[in-house]
Amino acid sequence: MISEKDIKNIIEQVLNEMASKDSIETNNFSVSQDKEVECISEDIPDITDIDIKKQLLVPNSENKERYLALKETTPARVGIWRAGPRYKTETLLRFRADHAVAQDAVFTYVSEEFLKEMNLFSVSTMCKDKDEYLTRPDLGRKFDEETKKLIQEKCQKKPKVQIYISDGLSSTAIEANAKDTYSSIIQGLKGYGIDVGTPFFVKHGRVPAMDAISEMLESEVTVVLIGERPGLATGESMSCYMAYNAKVGMPESNRTVVSNIHQGGTPAVEAGAHIADVIKKILEQKASGLDLKL
Repeated sequence: MISEKDIKNIIEQVLNEMASKDSIETNNFSVSQDKEVECISEDIPDITDIDIKKQLLVPNSENKERYLALKETTPARVGIWRAGPRYKTETLLRFRADHAVAQDAVFTYVSEEFLKEMNLFSVSTMCKDKDEYLTRPDLGRKFDEETKKLIQEKCQKKPKVQIYISDGLSSTAIEANAKDTYSSIIQGLKGYGIDVGTPFFVKHGRVPAMDAISEMLESEVTVVLIGERPGLATGESMSCYMAYNAKVGMPESNRTVVSNIHQGGTPAVEAGAHIADVIKKILEQKASGLDLKL
């Protein structure tokens, strides 16, 4: 008859053997999984490199040329196909990739290297971080007393034109377009003999922050280059807002805007030249927004 002690020894031996076997299988699985990852990671194309306007996913299209011509006129996702009621895998992956680009544009920050390259000093609105910036638009329009004092100390007082740059809802747009747009504006204004104040950068900025800056510096025309809300078509679109004698609480209709500044819209250099021309007209007419005749 087997004693209780012998039974315990047998159970312990079986458990040890099972644990040893599981460990070997886990290690083998891990090795094979690593090999598989290595194989998969080689030569994977970037799906966002494909020009969506030149991609027609409709099988057996009766008029492929007309379909492609339609796609050239819009960034909308036409000319795709389906598997039953669902998008096909390629279409879904592209949608998710473009959505990720839009999220990155909102949640990343303009790099210190970019600010140094443009020789801009940096200030922030009353927002502490991106989460507060997105949930408290009112704080993105205001500056604390210390920041106001810094701006007034570093910037030229009563400039004819005050230009600054702000991240807005797309830091990606700023890094892609602000430098060339700003340089083109300065070149155009210089040709018109119009002086410009001290440029700087505003983090966590909303468009109406320009009103507070206008009051602080007493600028005749205030101009901001700011990142637009990104969409699935692009995360690099930037806008330029301009206002004559801007005041806190003024109607939005007093602003003049040039939007869609990006590679697939109005190119940065071309936009800058146009903005310089608009600024000249604002100064001549002493008006902006709906009161400005372009």
